[in-house]
Amino acid sequence: MGGVIRRIRTERNWTFAEMSAAVGIPLSTLAKIEQDRLSLTYDKLLHLSDRLGIGFAELFSMESAAPNPVITGRRSIVDDANTITVVSRNYDDNYLCSELRNKIMTPIIIDVKASSLEEFGPLISHDGEEFIYVVSGSVVVHTSFYKPTQVETGGAHYLDSQMGHAYVRAEGCASATILAVCASRQDGLENALIDQMIGFAKNRPLRVPKAEKKIPGPRKKSRVPA
Repeated sequence: MGGVIRRIRTERNWTFAEMSAAVGIPLSTLAKIEQDRLSLTYDKLLHLSDRLGIGFAELFSMESAAPNPVITGRRSIVDDANTITVVSRNYDDNYLCSELRNKIMTPIIIDVKASSLEEFGPLISHDGEEFIYVVSGSVVVHTSFYKPTQVETGGAHYLDSQMGHAYVRAEGCASATILAVCASRQDGLENALIDQMIGFAKNRPLRVPKAEKKIPGPRKKSRVPA
């Protein structure tokens, strides 16, 4: 309904104050409705329909106005200074572009350490969805709903992160690196993922700046306690 209210207000060239006076709804309430932060009761919707001179059914069938785009101009260039490495039992996670807050996407370079689901332990889950691309080696994707899927170098996989899942090295694969991009509509995904990995570590993990690394290939790390 918020998008419909915004469309009507825009088409009639009303300010919030003018629309508030026209429909008899307090300005602060009207603003919350337009932002979809507040819903109207049935009798209030009837009142709104009457004051706008729009039939009740027509009001609900109207298309919403597109939200106003906000261009942030943000960007980040990956280097040692803005990458955080978390070393845990099953993964070495390199969180990229960590200086950007409230990101929709969380990109991670992951060194996969476990070679079997038995070694990995219980499947993990978290908010959002994720896409992985196998940079080197071969991994097996285990989920709570599907049979294990082996993904080779250059292959990719997309899944619902709320479903239990785990990435392990395929049989005969000595090392594997993947790029994971996790996304969520909720804020704070990156910190939630870091905290989760720390919680799964057998020993106290290290949270360190990214050391020099070429993908794929070995790297050196200078580690400092979290």
